[in-house]
Amino acid sequence: MEKTLYVTDLDGTLLNKNDRINPKSIEIINSLVEKGMAFTYATARSLVSASVVTQGLSTNIPVIAYNGAFIFQPATGEILFREHFSREEMTYASDLIRTYEISPLIYSFIDGVEKVSWNPVRENDGVQRYLSLRKGDRRLRPVENNAQLYEGEIFYFTCIGTKEELMPLYEAISKNKQYRCTIQQELYRPEYFCEIMPAGATKANAIRKLKEIRGCDKVISFGDAINDLPMFEISDACYAVENAVEELKAAADGVIGSNENDGVAKWLLEHFASEAG
Repeated sequence: MEKTLYVTDLDGTLLNKNDRINPKSIEIINSLVEKGMAFTYATARSLVSASVVTQGLSTNIPVIAYNGAFIFQPATGEILFREHFSREEMTYASDLIRTYEISPLIYSFIDGVEKVSWNPVRENDGVQRYLSLRKGDRRLRPVENNAQLYEGEIFYFTCIGTKEELMPLYEAISKNKQYRCTIQQELYRPEYFCEIMPAGATKANAIRKLKEIRGCDKVISFGDAINDLPMFEISDACYAVENAVEELKAAADGVIGSNENDGVAKWLLEHFASEAG
């Protein structure tokens, strides 16, 4: 019997507008996991952030974070797969970021410990809000200068601002095939996020790797945004939630209920058949 890996995006797909999973969705998904469903998520969030918003959800298999740059074992934080920039790639990206006078959040490993570095002198409203939602996060590392900002093994850049501020950087980075760059508006907020990662860091690549690790035969995925397109392209079946962007709906095999109305969980309840028979 074929073994299916079910993969969902979090924000705007499984999470509601309050950045939480509806209790009904948790109940349905956990009951199906108990029956043998191989279920996980693929998110742009870090494992730390994702763990907070998925409290109560059964994740008995590895999860995908940072838009596919990492596969983590959620219970232990063990890294099963990772992508990061070479020194040359980091230098090129950081030079462009400085050229466009953008102050980034930089994700890296310093002495083997995950850190998020930024310069507090150059915080804008979007960065301040981002940080306010992560008070007490041990990864946070304010720095005093650029030399400190770019220390460590860097694997991800997040730039927050207006679309007008970020588009020139996005267009410049996107011309270089050594990088993957996305830009989209924050859900329910005015600010935009431009995220820069190694070219190999995609949800699609991470799902292929996880499919191999788990010995699955097929993938069914759920999403709402443009960054879910690569995941849809490698899935055997893919579904956009009702609140998804039109481009994703056009690429989907079907449109299901919205994130506010337990769309993913209801679809799973209706279609999942226990592989145990």
